[in-house]
Amino acid sequence: DQVKGVLTLQGDALCQADVNLKMPRNNQLLHFAFREDKQWKLQQIQDARNHVNQAIYLLMNRDVNYQFKTGSEVLKLMDAVMLQLSRARNRLTTPATLTLPEIASSGLTKMFTPALPPDILVNFYINLNKLCLTVYQLHVLQPSTTKNFKPAGGSILHNPGAMFEFGNQRYEVSHVHKVECVVPWLNDALVFFTVSLQLCQQLKDKISVFSTYWNYRPY
Repeated sequence: DQVKGVLTLQGDALCQADVNLKMPRNNQLLHFAFREDKQWKLQQIQDARNHVNQAIYLLMNRDVNYQFKTGSEVLKLMDAVMLQLSRARNRLTTPATLTLPEIASSGLTKMFTPALPPDILVNFYINLNKLCLTVYQLHVLQPSTTKNFKPAGGSILHNPGAMFEFGNQRYEVSHVHKVECVVPWLNDALVFFTVSLQLCQQLKDKISVFSTYWNYRPY
């Protein structure tokens, strides 16, 4: 009930975001949206795509009439392709860990109109087949309380009580709101990654079996 909104994801770009946030302290309703001239690129999807392109390049950078000479050559190729496919899948299943100062200094904070208030941080990321939005509400730590200041490290999601320093000011997270929605094509992509890796492994297994027969020499 605290966060509601509409996001538009096209490929690797968030091209629209319209978010309403109800502040717990005073029930004030804040509204902020992407500037019309701005899009936010999701690095996870870009990285996954780059790994897929690398896998395709490994498979396609030979002449169409090329003949593999040994099973070991095929195994080496499959290992390289599977490495790229695994990295692509991992970029979607494992969001980056960020510190709160990294989130505060992100270009994402400059995407909105009206500008985000100084006590609000937002972050978007992909987790499996979901697009996630996290909103952090902050309060300024007074000098009398900074004796117990312990800056938080990197995390996918920071909990209330996490502290950090930014712009010569110390803050503490007071509230965290996370909302998420399923993106069907991301679910399809994860399924295809799994199937592709299984096919690669099946080919490796067949090569290994044939190599065993080939190397067998009866007395």
